[in-house]
Amino acid sequence: MSTTDLDNAAAPPAARRFTVPVSLARYGAALRTPRGMIAAGILLALTAIALLAPVIFPQGYDVQSRDRFLGMSTQHLFGTDEYGRDIFVRTVYGLRTDLALVAIAVPVSGVIGSLLGLSGAVWPRFGNLMQRVFDVIIGFPSFILALCVVVVMGVGFASTVVAITILGLPGFGRLARSGALEQQNREYVVAARTLGVSRRRILTRHIVPNTADPLIVHGAIFAVNAVFIESGLGILGLGVQPPQPSLGSLLNVGMRYVREAPTYPVGPILVLLLLALALSMLSDSLNERVNRR
Repeated sequence: MSTTDLDNAAAPPAARRFTVPVSLARYGAALRTPRGMIAAGILLALTAIALLAPVIFPQGYDVQSRDRFLGMSTQHLFGTDEYGRDIFVRTVYGLRTDLALVAIAVPVSGVIGSLLGLSGAVWPRFGNLMQRVFDVIIGFPSFILALCVVVVMGVGFASTVVAITILGLPGFGRLARSGALEQQNREYVVAARTLGVSRRRILTRHIVPNTADPLIVHGAIFAVNAVFIESGLGILGLGVQPPQPSLGSLLNVGMRYVREAPTYPVGPILVLLLLALALSMLSDSLNERVNRR
């Protein structure tokens, strides 16, 4: 009997059906709910605008003019800034920066955290060590820890990505470890182990697929936190640095010139809230559908 046969014999029909295609079907069902469709539509629209920014605005985000601090109008939807630059164009490029941060930091944090958590489930001593490390990270207020990271590394895009990645490790790691420990006691895993199926095959064929759902839902939730962490750092001037715009850095400048141009921060705030709302609605929809039994 081959190893594959042992796997199939060890896993009951219900366990074999609980695989990635079924999970993908549930994710698709989550996106077909009213809330999921609204969230997906908003995210697709924001992502499309951000990705097509160089095509829509080929002149770039740093074109200056003499029209300083203009209000909202049909020509300048969000007005102009202290250098006469179009705030709407800069907001679109700032959205592009924020989406890039989320697209890099959240998956990296998820992969590293999950690997650490799964390793901790396989090797208990390593798991106990990582739990202490996670406790230390959680012991710090999230924003204070992010500030410490950017102070040590220096402000900029890379340090913001590192700060967000570190903040996400405990959540992903603990979810992966608890899920793996729970799956290790399931009958089909015990049967596979009794039949001599390798630890690696049990991990990749049974444990990982059955712990993926909560990790994906947590990733959507953490994406909201990542957006606000970047914005908080940007407002303090410790995030992405000029001339590259981000939603946080635009808010930083907008707050400084709010007397000269009261509508300056309105556009970036609206886009930031819209992005966070869409991600939050998506995470809620995924969580509701994935946990439905």
